[in-house]
Amino acid sequence: MLAPFVDLLAERRRAGAGLGAFTCYDLETAVGVLAAAAERGAGVVLLVGSASFAAPDGSELLAGLRAVAERSPARACVQLDHVSELGLIEAAFALGAGAVMADGSQLALEENAALVAAAVSLARASGGAVEAELGHVSGDEDVATAAAVGRLTDPEVVDGFVARTGAACLAVSIGNAHGTYAHPPALDWPRLDAIRAATAVALSLHGASGLGVGMLRRAIAAGVTKVNVNTELREAYLAATAAALPGAQDGHRVLDLHREQAAAVRAVAASKLAQYEPEG
Repeated sequence: MLAPFVDLLAERRRAGAGLGAFTCYDLETAVGVLAAAAERGAGVVLLVGSASFAAPDGSELLAGLRAVAERSPARACVQLDHVSELGLIEAAFALGAGAVMADGSQLALEENAALVAAAVSLARASGGAVEAELGHVSGDEDVATAAAVGRLTDPEVVDGFVARTGAACLAVSIGNAHGTYAHPPALDWPRLDAIRAATAVALSLHGASGLGVGMLRRAIAAGVTKVNVNTELREAYLAATAAALPGAQDGHRVLDLHREQAAAVRAVAASKLAQYEPEG
């Protein structure tokens, strides 16, 4: 069932847990994620990447994910991820996205704030919400190449930025990166503590696929709520496709192939959701 982004964030924060956000490139991915969420009784976010949404069939993908989420027993929100064009943001809300990540992280601070504030104005008309990013999480959301750490979030500007923009969630850069890590990740824990102390808004950690369980749980305990996963889902999906394809080709068993893809995603999502629960 569809649930507001801000409600999902608030529920997980109260529980001291993380909200899993999973990038979906097709319905098989979404089916797997939602099945794992329903099993655990946990809310989730279905992410649509900016490249996917900007593609010719991007609107159909977003609408399809919304339809799948609406029919699932799991509470879910569909979010357009990492987009810097207001036209795409407006289109996503018109199609029923519950949230958008307005990414002005490569802009100057004031331009970033202006983009996010404009996105928040669009969100209000549809009852949606906006996530922003301060600093810059480097790497590619869709291609798992090794990435170095980007520009880190400055705790000194967090409170003013959130107040000016009205963002419901803030993605932080504390040593995390999209894709795979060029070097073993080392998160800046004092920086995260300072960011958490500077604002009451929910915090989001992108590039979580390469972080160990201990690091993820420490981040959630330190105040991160939303945790984005993409690379590990793609790895499992493609491995399942390669393993099942020879058998599926015998008889052109497309449904069998889709079942294996969804099952692989479901296993990864279930493991991640378990990791986002508080210890003890």
